Amino acid sequence: MTDRTRRTPRMRVMTEGSTVTSLELFFDLVFVYALTQVTALMAGDLTWSGLGRGLLVLALLWWSWCCYAWLGNTVRADEGVVRVVLFAVMATMFVVAVTIPEAFVDLRGGLPGPVVFAACYLVVRVLHLVLYRHAARDDEGLRRQVARATWPMLGGATLLFTAALLPQQLSDDPRRVVALRTLLWVLALAIDYGGIMAIGARGWRIFSAAHWTERHGLIIIVALGESLVAIGVGVTALPISWPIIVASFLGVAVAAALWWAYFDVVAIAAERVLARAEGAERAALGRDSYTYLHLPMVAGIILLALGFKKVLAYVGDGTHHTLADPLHGLGLLALYGGVILYLLGHLGFRLRNMGSVNWPRVAAMVLLVVLLPVADHLPALAALGLLALVCVGMVGTEVVLFGAARRALREEFLAEHGAGPAHPG
Repeated sequence: MTDRTRRTPRMRVMTEGSTVTSLELFFDLVFVYALTQVTALMAGDLTWSGLGRGLLVLALLWWSWCCYAWLGNTVRADEGVVRVVLFAVMATMFVVAVTIPEAFVDLRGGLPGPVVFAACYLVVRVLHLVLYRHAARDDEGLRRQVARATWPMLGGATLLFTAALLPQQLSDDPRRVVALRTLLWVLALAIDYGGIMAIGARGWRIFSAAHWTERHGLIIIVALGESLVAIGVGVTALPISWPIIVASFLGVAVAAALWWAYFDVVAIAAERVLARAEGAERAALGRDSYTYLHLPMVAGIILLALGFKKVLAYVGDGTHHTLADPLHGLGLLALYGGVILYLLGHLGFRLRNMGSVNWPRVAAMVLLVVLLPVADHLPALAALGLLALVCVGMVGTEVVLFGAARRALREEFLAEHGAGPAHPG
């Protein structure tokens, strides 16, 4: 028995080949709600500053989720004391999600929203570091990294608390207080994200490549699920109609294309690259490719969800819009820009993992940029149809261009995971 397997009777360690636990899936349900709140926050203030604040909240939520993804790759989330702590974290994160509408602007009555948000976020981060430190107590390198990670966390949390404690009466114009809070948030996240990059990868551990890649694949599915929820929420109070049905089909087609872009080949190839790497090289690859480069993918999907929500409001609500009305401004930018940002994250992900560029995705990004002013003059439903055409066309092009390599990789993957040979029909 190794030292690592003897670490503690109250924790069960992760080993190569370990997979995601059911408790981690349960844990992600809190983030489903949190992502819904982020979309609602941006939809309620569809301005550049509103989008910016929504993305800042998303970046903070993402960092919290990533912390527990690293922990869950060290010790099993569903065993011993880890299970109990994760339940406490879930409850605290749920309060964070509930408080998202008050993260920057306190609502009248009740507790001070920004302070509750900052306090609960700090609890989530402190519980992570305490538990991680306990899990790493027999691993000097990992223990040292956890200690180093404390400093950027404390620096960022201090700035968040400073932002939360700013009195609303600091200025005659409340917007200045919100602007100052936003600036402090930017600095807090820069310290937290930049600090982890600055301390380097040596000492961090990824014990199971399978768990690591599956964990991040599942959060992509969670985000895609939010995009589908946005379609439904956008028409909840509206009578069903043919435009709503067509828009729903088109929205699902876009989401399906984004799913295909990630899971058909990329996720499989990336897992193999990570599994071959070892030590600090594996940790750096996991940090760069997943902790950092998955954020633009998730952010892109959330922006797309916002765009879906606006399109469905246009095509379903005949009292405020007609079917001929174009989707102007930030709603259209979120719709097209979300897919562009998602594909940009993919390009960085592939470049970091495999050192190559997927040119069909570059072409799709360029085409969407070129089509953006065209879509600005099209009815909202037609703009969504054009987006679906580009996304589905990109997937189809990849299947044709890389068909043989794709089939070989997938057949090998399915054989490794116990699936039978492909049926000739």
